[in-house]
Amino acid sequence: MLDPSSSEEESDEVLEEERRDLLLLAAAGGGSPRSLPPPPREPRGREAGGARAASPSPSVLSEGREEQERLQREEREKRLRLQLYVFIARCIAHPFNAKQPTDMARRQQKLNKQQLQILRERFLAFLNGETQIVADEAFCNAVRSYYEVFLKSDRVARMVHSGGCSANDFRDVFKKNIEKRVRSLPEIDGLSKETVLSSWLAKYDAIYRGEEDLCKQPNRMALSAVSELILSKEQLYEMFQQILGIKKLEHQLIYNACQLDNGDEQAAQIRRELDGRLQLADQMARERKFPKFVTREMENMYIEELRSSVNLLMANLESLPVSKGGPEFKLQKLKRSQNSAFLDIGDENEVQLSKSDVVLSFTLEIVIMEVQGLRSVAPNRIVYCTMEVEGGEKLQTDQAEASRPQWGTQGDFTTTHPRPVVKVKLFTESTGVLALEDKELGRVVLYPTSNSPKSPDLHKMIVPKNSQDNDLKIKLAVRMDKPPHMKHCGYLYALGQKVWKRWKKRYFVLVQVSQYTFAMCSYREKKSEPQELMQLEGYTVDYTAPHTGLQGGRMFFNAVKEGDTVIFASDDEQDRILWVQAMYRATGQSYKPIPASQAQKTNPKGGNVNTDISPLYTDRGQKHGMDEFISANPCKFDHASLFRLLQRQTLDHRLNDSYSCLGWFSPGQVFVLDEYCARYGVRGCHRHLCYLNELIEHSENGSVIDPTLLHYSFAFCASHVHGNRPDGIGTVSVEEKERFEEIKDRLSSLLENQISHFRYCFPFGRPEGALKATLSLLERVLMKDIATPIPAEEVKKVVRKCLEKAALINYTRLTEYAKIEATAEKDSETMNQATPARKLEEVLHLAELCIEVLQQNEEHHSEAFAWWPELLAEHAEKFLSLYSVDMDSALEAQPQDSWDSFPLFQLLNNALRNDTFLCNGKFHKHLQEIFVPMVIRYIDLMESSIAQSIHRGLEQESWQPVKSITNSLPNVALPKVPSLPLNLPQIPSFTTPTWMTSLYDSTNGSATSEDLFWKLDALQMFVFDLHWPEPEFAHHLEQRLKLMATDMIEACVKRTRIAFELKLQKTNKSTDLRIPSSLCTMFNVLVDAKKQTAKLCILDGGQEQQYHSKIDDLIEETVKEIISLLVSKVVSVLEGVLSKLSRYDEGTFFSSLVSFTVKAAAKYVDVPKPGMDLADTYIMFVRQNQDILREKVNEEMYIEKLFDQWYSSSMKVICVWLADRLDLQLHIYQLKTLIKIVKKTYRDFRLQGVLEGTLNSKTYDTVHSRLTVEEATVSVTDAGGLQGITMKDSDEEEG
Repeated sequence: MLDPSSSEEESDEVLEEERRDLLLLAAAGGGSPRSLPPPPREPRGREAGGARAASPSPSVLSEGREEQERLQREEREKRLRLQLYVFIARCIAHPFNAKQPTDMARRQQKLNKQQLQILRERFLAFLNGETQIVADEAFCNAVRSYYEVFLKSDRVARMVHSGGCSANDFRDVFKKNIEKRVRSLPEIDGLSKETVLSSWLAKYDAIYRGEEDLCKQPNRMALSAVSELILSKEQLYEMFQQILGIKKLEHQLIYNACQLDNGDEQAAQIRRELDGRLQLADQMARERKFPKFVTREMENMYIEELRSSVNLLMANLESLPVSKGGPEFKLQKLKRSQNSAFLDIGDENEVQLSKSDVVLSFTLEIVIMEVQGLRSVAPNRIVYCTMEVEGGEKLQTDQAEASRPQWGTQGDFTTTHPRPVVKVKLFTESTGVLALEDKELGRVVLYPTSNSPKSPDLHKMIVPKNSQDNDLKIKLAVRMDKPPHMKHCGYLYALGQKVWKRWKKRYFVLVQVSQYTFAMCSYREKKSEPQELMQLEGYTVDYTAPHTGLQGGRMFFNAVKEGDTVIFASDDEQDRILWVQAMYRATGQSYKPIPASQAQKTNPKGGNVNTDISPLYTDRGQKHGMDEFISANPCKFDHASLFRLLQRQTLDHRLNDSYSCLGWFSPGQVFVLDEYCARYGVRGCHRHLCYLNELIEHSENGSVIDPTLLHYSFAFCASHVHGNRPDGIGTVSVEEKERFEEIKDRLSSLLENQISHFRYCFPFGRPEGALKATLSLLERVLMKDIATPIPAEEVKKVVRKCLEKAALINYTRLTEYAKIEATAEKDSETMNQATPARKLEEVLHLAELCIEVLQQNEEHHSEAFAWWPELLAEHAEKFLSLYSVDMDSALEAQPQDSWDSFPLFQLLNNALRNDTFLCNGKFHKHLQEIFVPMVIRYIDLMESSIAQSIHRGLEQESWQPVKSITNSLPNVALPKVPSLPLNLPQIPSFTTPTWMTSLYDSTNGSATSEDLFWKLDALQMFVFDLHWPEPEFAHHLEQRLKLMATDMIEACVKRTRIAFELKLQKTNKSTDLRIPSSLCTMFNVLVDAKKQTAKLCILDGGQEQQYHSKIDDLIEETVKEIISLLVSKVVSVLEGVLSKLSRYDEGTFFSSLVSFTVKAAAKYVDVPKPGMDLADTYIMFVRQNQDILREKVNEEMYIEKLFDQWYSSSMKVICVWLADRLDLQLHIYQLKTLIKIVKKTYRDFRLQGVLEGTLNSKTYDTVHSRLTVEEATVSVTDAGGLQGITMKDSDEEEG
């Protein structure tokens, strides 16, 4: 994010502006907590003429004081935030207690108002067909429901505004919605429902994303996910700069002045802080100044807890590596006595260090570049170099020609000598035959240290005697690393009482053995172990004046301990400052040494030194007014109050970031807060009490807070207050207990309020599981202590009370939404003047909304109330009872005998009867009580009206055929019975609906009968659609309607029978008779009555079944009578034909006259043969009436019965007529006519389906035999008289 020195790289303008702000702050404070002086104010006005200034008014003075107080308050807050940031920066720079958690739930990106509006537009565009996404009707219906119910909901808009809604919540709601829909779909072979779900979700995602670039989004998500899970130090610094309002320049100054990148300085700061905390605990124990605890015995326990917590921090610090990111060097685990204060500085029981504990390991890099001044060797000779660290292995460079002795070869060595000896030699290959070794041309011996220059340099080589190379030089570089546990090294003069008892110059190394163990060691050349060492624990280092009696060294400082003083001296001031700073970090002393010169001069010998530039940064911090915050002693601050501020600011920042956090801190924030609490001793109970207070406040202001988070913090505090030591702290202060009780009351009120507003605090079950967690937390809050569970009835009582309030809240908001209850007097007057129909329409709409609310409660919230399902049912009853007031009011306003309210009953009853808890509940029974009289009254009026319509309709019936309406009911959009155009109070006759006239296009029953059957069927369907929930009354209604239908159909059948007989009597008996369509219509009425009886009159049970049999018998008897009457009528026509044939009987006057006339005329003219016209006329009569019956009567079975009787009766009449003339010979005319009639009748009725048994009856056989005999007789006497008409022909046709 930034470099410690990056402030130097910023533009001058920005720096100047930042410095002006800081200088203003410094000028106001001057390093002390003084406030800014009020700016000078100009006089507000002048006297007339400008003679003198007007006195300021009290209001002006008041405004000036307020402005001054505001500036002072802002100044104090700014200084407090800067000080707090210093502490936080140190926690981030060198954490030793906490780690960033990696197991926290991942938070989703939150949605805002603009994104919600965009989503609504995208889904609306899909529903309007404006996208390229292909979808079937089922998916479109699912999206439409999701859009109307969820996306457009004001509760969702509120949740989005509160920051508690993410894209994942929107997707989950849609997923749950479509899961129910897909489960209800029929199975499709080869297509599983999981595949359908996946496809629908993919289409949802496509709609959700819209036209966004799909390639960029995953990258954004990946970056945000990383920043949510783990943060670098730079990101943590930047986050808390934003949280506390710290400017970048201020951070850079603090970073550099505090040396946040220097692990040794930070570890030393921690040691000083922990030592200060131990001293404060000791001071508190001496002065007996304790916080007020619930019991006095906790005071001593409190001191032990303070010491124990510091000891734990010391152990954590000591377990850290010496230098993060260094070599694989871990702190040595020193054996210490098992004392409770084993880390206390100055403990005499500590085990002393041995020389082997401070053995160091160094890495040397030797790079040989080139040799200069080589003249004693021929240019073409081969030369090379060797290098070695004394006591180790020897390495050799590559070979080179003497004319160009250059290599650039690096050799790596490892040694344990702080002052190693490095030898480099130059050789040339020996050319002599007897030479055993190569010839040495020169050598150089070096004594490097960790502070030696690292750059290549020329070194003069020592050459053999008599060598010509007097100016032989070698260019090489020796780099010796500084081990992470070697904190400083160099040459010092020293004199002590126990060690270094002689004043002389020695090579010293400050070694860190562990985080709490440092040693000053002096080394000789080529030695691994120190010659002498001194542990620095308990010593205090400081600058001193020069000691005149000591020769050597210019700048003095000392290390003092009880019973021992060690004097040190360096050759220059800068070296002394560096040594004192290093030893100051090592001793852990609280006193910070300050040189007399205040570090105003730089090193006079070396100029700028790049080993440690902290004095420069400290000086810059002082110039910008930062020294006060940097040098402040953390032990003198009230960290409880500082942490309360820090946690509040962090939570505010977290709730306003781009994540739907629900109050959970990010991993980086948790890490910093944990580290702060551990490092500065913030009690866990105080932390969670402050957290609870902030969360409750945000929740009360409308933010969405996870109840699981509240539960966690509350459980911690409750466990602590009741002595269960969740964090090992057994002391409980009075303040903690009082604050806990206050928080408990606030939390209880908050939870009860949330449960009372559960539809609005947890809309559509979001956040997932939050309502259930809220109920669980409420149970925990109601507990008297942590061990005793609260009785279930008490929790149930509280929840019941909340749900009662919820019913009122939900219904009130619902009526406001539906605009039922007026909010202003004018609206109230308008409402009072509303028509009954308008009131009914509004209460019907309100019923739909109420049902939707109950369904949503069941779908989204019933799982949370699974422990008390009866409470949710009571809530629903209470909710419906509030609705019943408006419903009753609207129903009372309806006019008498108005049936428009039946749809309201159907709507409510259909919703309630399928609910286990609400079916036949209080409201359901109330609903039934209201509608029982209306249903009975309606059926009574309908019965009277139908009866009158039968009476009047049949009186005026024209018996014109119409198409059956009842058979077309499934295909015709029939209005519901309550919507029929009836005015039942006046009991008019039912008239055929206007839409029925277009169906009069084919023959069937009469208008009256069809109207009757339609009304009976519609009435029964209406009552069936009511689905009356009470079984006894439902059975009574069904029984009454069936019996009523039976009575109505019986009346219709009887009246039809009478009308049939009257109509039949009016017809003639000649062959001109054609059965009128009205008679067929009457026949069809009986047929329809037979069919409708099975549908409208059947009932299970004894009496009803018997009653149904009676109406069936009545219809059957009536049909038989009608068939008999009709057969008698058509047979009477045949009798008329036979009576005409009787004139030709043998022996009658008319017969003799006709025979004589025909014979006389035949002599002169060709006389037509008689007999064909009468037979043909009758045959035409039979056939046409057969066709009429076949066409206009609908029941095949009755037609067959009719034709059977007609045929049998006709044959019987002919047989009787022939029997009467058994002794007479038939006239030729009679014979021809009868043969043709019998033959055609037989054939026609066989074609109409009359069975063979009926056709070939004994009567027919008798007739056939007689006519055959007569035909034979005639053929003997007058063969040509029959003109080819014979019974034989008829038989052959038959055959």
